[in-house]
Amino acid sequence: MARVPLRLPGRGGRLAAASAAAAAALLLGAGLAGAGQSGQDPEPQQPGQRTAAAGPAAVPAHAVTGYWQNFDNGATVQTLGEVQDQYDIIAVAFADATGTPGAVDFTLDPALNYSEEDFKADIAAKQAAGKSVIVSVGGEKGAVAVNSPESAANFADSVHGLMEEYGFDGVDIDLENGLDSTHMTEALRSLSGKAGDGLVITMAPQTIDMQSTENEYFKTALAIKDILTVVNMQYYNSGSMLGCDGQVYSQGTVDFLTALACIQLEGGLDPSQVGLGVPASPSGAGSGYVEPAVVNAALDCLTQGTNCGSFTPEKTYPGLRGAMTWSTNWDAAAGNAWSDAVGPHVHALP
Repeated sequence: MARVPLRLPGRGGRLAAASAAAAAALLLGAGLAGAGQSGQDPEPQQPGQRTAAAGPAAVPAHAVTGYWQNFDNGATVQTLGEVQDQYDIIAVAFADATGTPGAVDFTLDPALNYSEEDFKADIAAKQAAGKSVIVSVGGEKGAVAVNSPESAANFADSVHGLMEEYGFDGVDIDLENGLDSTHMTEALRSLSGKAGDGLVITMAPQTIDMQSTENEYFKTALAIKDILTVVNMQYYNSGSMLGCDGQVYSQGTVDFLTALACIQLEGGLDPSQVGLGVPASPSGAGSGYVEPAVVNAALDCLTQGTNCGSFTPEKTYPGLRGAMTWSTNWDAAAGNAWSDAVGPHVHALP
């Protein structure tokens, strides 16, 4: 069995142009560092209000993250209250850029016929059920730029304002058009100072963004690893990428999931900060869909060394956080096949 170390995929489509040779050069120059993560305790919340300690304890050791679509693109339209119970972290997609550099805002899509009052009440109800609800920033077409001290301050202030207004537990960073590690780190640390220990921070980089510890996304994740909840890399809409062993792997396979996760696991992130991000159905992405059974096999391989493909990690990572999907809506459109299969498997991990 091959023992593997590093690779590259992503979401949004810009990965296909990345060359394996360039990725290999980055990998050779990358240094590895240890990491850790702290857990925090949540407190009850009222609709539209968030206490400093809310959120993190609601994130179990093995968790499932799902994106909730604040728009109708043909997938099942849901309220937050209708999101499947298997999801532990619900990322509301998306907060958008404003005319102020770095600042973001969130508005419910009128086409959903969903009132703010009901939305806030649903957030509070999910939190009362032990879930975390966070706001996702960016997306494939997002144009949020945090590239200066001023924009970093604006980002932190605006995200914290949304947390106060809606009761969000934290933020998801899904910037697919570039990221400045220096100023995003500044922004997230400022947000942490405002929100307190209960802040949930997730990230959803494309595969190319986590190919090397020298990449801006990876640098950001390592720089905030003491306050980072989980990185759910997008193992889809990607070309072939390098695994942690320097071999090339194609998306849509168990080896693609395990060999690329290995890069993060050996590159400085704690296993609890690594999740596998995949589409909930073939309609959820342009390419890279895998059956839920493949996701579960990858989870087994990484946590227990079983059900691996041609790549077997040199050690296991029992603390692996879990899995993520785009989206809860596409999952619902497919009869909840993804969450019904992957959710119980994640929650049963040792």
